[in-house]
Amino acid sequence: MKAIVVGAGIGGLAATLSLRRAGHEVTLVEQTPRFTEIGAGIQLAPNATRVLRRLDLLDEVAAYAYRPSEVYFRTWSDGTDVCRYRLGREVEDEFGAPYLLLHRADLHQALAAAVPSGSVRLDTTVVGIDQDDTAAHVTTASGERLDADLVVAADGIRSAVRQWLFGADKALFSKTAAYRALLPACEVADLDLPELAVWMGPSRHFVHYWVRRGELLNVVAVCTADETERTQESWTARAEPGEQLGEFEEWDPRVLSVLERAGQVLRYGIHTRAPLERWNVGRVTLLGDSAHAMVPFLAQGAAQAIVDAAVLGDVLKDATTADVPDALDRYVRRRLATATSVQAGAVRAGEEFHLPDGPEARARDARMAAHAAENRFMPQSAGWADDAPSSRSEG
Repeated sequence: MKAIVVGAGIGGLAATLSLRRAGHEVTLVEQTPRFTEIGAGIQLAPNATRVLRRLDLLDEVAAYAYRPSEVYFRTWSDGTDVCRYRLGREVEDEFGAPYLLLHRADLHQALAAAVPSGSVRLDTTVVGIDQDDTAAHVTTASGERLDADLVVAADGIRSAVRQWLFGADKALFSKTAAYRALLPACEVADLDLPELAVWMGPSRHFVHYWVRRGELLNVVAVCTADETERTQESWTARAEPGEQLGEFEEWDPRVLSVLERAGQVLRYGIHTRAPLERWNVGRVTLLGDSAHAMVPFLAQGAAQAIVDAAVLGDVLKDATTADVPDALDRYVRRRLATATSVQAGAVRAGEEFHLPDGPEARARDARMAAHAAENRFMPQSAGWADDAPSSRSEG
């Protein structure tokens, strides 16, 4: 069959590769004139890295990654460890794939390099999609009409296809904003930082971890915020000099040192989309952020898009043109409940991280410590085993 994938982000690239693996001809349509990926660090749990192995890309991606052995949860004021969980070899042995820390651009480049250049249409903007009983049709800004058996919309949180299918809905401001920065390892070597940590505090939390094989420290500092021009949805807006320090004053000196030493700091308001009751209509379906954009507090946004791609390829293996609507129904049935649950879980995680000092925070810390004492892995790790297609469904 012929498929068109709209959007060449991580989800769109993974969908393209998964559909090609399922035996279909895929055209990847991207509005930018070249492959680009902005952003900084990204965490990939085993539900995502297992898919990369299926796509024969895990070794290449892992070569650029950092493999943490543990993750620490800490208090904001003095860095006291609330609990820690095992990652590293124990996760790989338990779930069959590693936990990796990456620069987003490294993952994007590995995925893009695996897509044949002849399958890619860059500098091509989709302005309309329609369909009939036998085919789907994509209209581009130049007036060209592309025909396919199915269309996959991986066009992100601002998805135009989502609006065409289900009507306009606004991105929802999460009442949080994030400051992002990358620091060379040599600039923080004296701070004795753990390799992956979440510092929890009133109305704020601070995350740092290594990427690029430990050459760079990725920093994400999240705070509650009102919706203003400073909290617009942008991956490229620069913070004012020292702005991030004002948000984290009185925090542990190590946190302040990292923020003080950060060079270019980007600021963006974190937005989501309301959950949908379905992602597909006929021969057209959503995937990734266009379907389930979420706050990043479980580090599962990209992973869920990658798993979407794997399941999509799985249900369409050996499918014919007539099978497409039913196959897309199966894709949504297998993915929607899990993705929606992860969306909700990420919101709850942010609320837990931001509890004010006092009884609620002490109760949270006690719960986390008790769980970690009885379990090697984080609570959300149950999904790491179950999300991706099983070996049975790989055929």
